[in-house]
Amino acid sequence: MRSIGAQIGAGPHAVARQAKGGAGVGSMISSMSNIIGLGLDATDIPRIAAAISRYGDRFVHRVFTEGEIAYCRRRRHPEVHFAGRFAAKEAAMKALGTGHTPEVLWRTVEVVRGGGPPRLLFHGGAARRFQALGARSSLLTITHAENLALAEVLLLSEA
Repeated sequence: MRSIGAQIGAGPHAVARQAKGGAGVGSMISSMSNIIGLGLDATDIPRIAAAISRYGDRFVHRVFTEGEIAYCRRRRHPEVHFAGRFAAKEAAMKALGTGHTPEVLWRTVEVVRGGGPPRLLFHGGAARRFQALGARSSLLTITHAENLALAEVLLLSEA
């Protein structure tokens, strides 16, 4: 399992990688990487709110990890954050080239925050697919609008 956070591009096949635990431009480590997977997803926030309202913990625990649930429930508007994480999982599954499969399940893709941009952790079948692709790191960005959560995922290999 690998995860890394970075948001700065340097051309179509290069990114600057943020060192773990670092913050700001001073901690950036330049590294050439190839993009080997790309996923983008838009999730309707009211749809996720309705699923949570209708199915409650059954839905939440089927889709999200304990860490994701704790993070979202600490927020003023948890449905917005659940929708963002749902979009991130969908985008990651697209980047992996699998979509949702018996091996790549909702909880095998996890969004974590640790004092910086959100990062992805891959578990089980998602981790195996990540490694099989030759991926070394991933980039994730999540944004929210009034009724929409968007996420984009890049999977990167060494140049």
